[in-house]
Amino acid sequence: MQFYTEEDIQTFDHVRFMYITATLTGQTFTITLNRPEKRNAFTPTMAEEIIFALAYAHYSSEVRCVVVQAAGTVFCAGADLNAFHDPAANRINDTLPRIREEARLGDAFEALLKPAIAKVEGPVLAGGFLIVCGCTFVISTSNANFSLPEVKRGIWPMQVMASLTKVIPERKALELAITGRSYSAKEMLDFGLINVIKEESEIDFEVNALADLICANAPLAIQAGISAVRQMKHMPENERHAFLKGQLDLLLQSEDAEEGVSAFKEKRKPIWKGK
Repeated sequence: MQFYTEEDIQTFDHVRFMYITATLTGQTFTITLNRPEKRNAFTPTMAEEIIFALAYAHYSSEVRCVVVQAAGTVFCAGADLNAFHDPAANRINDTLPRIREEARLGDAFEALLKPAIAKVEGPVLAGGFLIVCGCTFVISTSNANFSLPEVKRGIWPMQVMASLTKVIPERKALELAITGRSYSAKEMLDFGLINVIKEESEIDFEVNALADLICANAPLAIQAGISAVRQMKHMPENERHAFLKGQLDLLLQSEDAEEGVSAFKEKRKPIWKGK
């Protein structure tokens, strides 16, 4: 990950987050956006905190699944424009290692080679789409809504387009950006942004069940698969099958592949080593 190194995340236990919380339960790492009084709008520092937490998840062998959720009634209202335009309005977190590039949430999620679940229980606006689009799975309550209101303020969701057009058709992405209107969870399910809609009383169970399912499967294979899919996008189509065959050959030599076969033959649960 270009923003933080594996050495940087060794300080994780000494970081005191100001705008998020980050907890590891078993093999599931939960990042909670924790600025509810500002509708979880992210400042430059809050974006750095999210990226640092993602870097920890990326490098840590203990983490097999990431859950991103939010405190309060709004999942994320996007960027806090005041804090981005006025450096004096942005509080610095001195306990964070120095970020190595300008904070870009879209690129940080793209670099994460672990499955991530967005647990959406409130509105997602503007730059909040960078988080939702960056996750592998999106589980939403039926009362959540989604909007890109930038055109109502004379601007355009530029960075969001890079993430959104990877998830939904370009025509639908343009529709969201041009109209600026609010879309329901059902509409976003139809667009392909959301995987599952659940009622508030059911969403915790659904997210936990999916996280457990992910954690039960081979972590090395999942990471290799996510990496291969992302690399494949930048290759000519006539090179993709050969590349993927090479990636499979590498996986077949892993200890986990050997363990998977042995466990299947012996009718037992595999014990994954991530090697």
